[in-house]
Amino acid sequence: MDRLHRTRLLFGDAAMQRLGEATVMVVGCGAVGSFAIEALARIGVGNLILIDFDGVEESNINRQLFALDSTIGLAKVDVAAARISDINPKIRVTALNMVFDEAHTPDVTPDFVIDAIDSVPSKIALYKWCAARGVPFISSMGAARKTDPTQIRISKISKTSVCPLAAKIRRIVRDENIADFDVVYSVEPADSTVSGREFGSLITVTGTFGLMMANFAVQKIVGK
Repeated sequence: MDRLHRTRLLFGDAAMQRLGEATVMVVGCGAVGSFAIEALARIGVGNLILIDFDGVEESNINRQLFALDSTIGLAKVDVAAARISDINPKIRVTALNMVFDEAHTPDVTPDFVIDAIDSVPSKIALYKWCAARGVPFISSMGAARKTDPTQIRISKISKTSVCPLAAKIRRIVRDENIADFDVVYSVEPADSTVSGREFGSLITVTGTFGLMMANFAVQKIVGK
């Protein structure tokens, strides 16, 4: 039995071939993106493009899969690529240590994109980039200040509620005539405790966001 045997039992050989040939781009390799990347690698996606400009910090360890004592100070995309190679060395990884914004975009056309970016301008730039190339995507809304993973949902951005980030994105999308798209968000009211410009976050919530987006991407690729 090979390392993808249990997944193949669910999806069958044809779907596994589609996954193996597919390319998924994940923008943001932190709290949400790291779990999406892990799931995609273990499920059998054959080509991954990873984009992040940041390095691992000690404060990331509470919620980011790639953050370990041994990886502090290393580029997140490099840590991610090494981990993927250890999961399955056959996966082809393109690791791009860069900011994604209007002025900095990769010359690639993936089959699906997962947006795990924190910055609103970068999120909007990514939506437009995907639309211009006809690439389907799913975007993460606010996962910070939440503690209940059972209140996480997937819907179109136009149908979201409660989430402050989603409200901001909805206004921009409407004003700039960006077509409706899929998002993962939480209907749990955000905790009011704020320390300066930093928000508290919990791995059970951020990880669930990432896993749900990876599952959404996989289902689209295999045609479920």
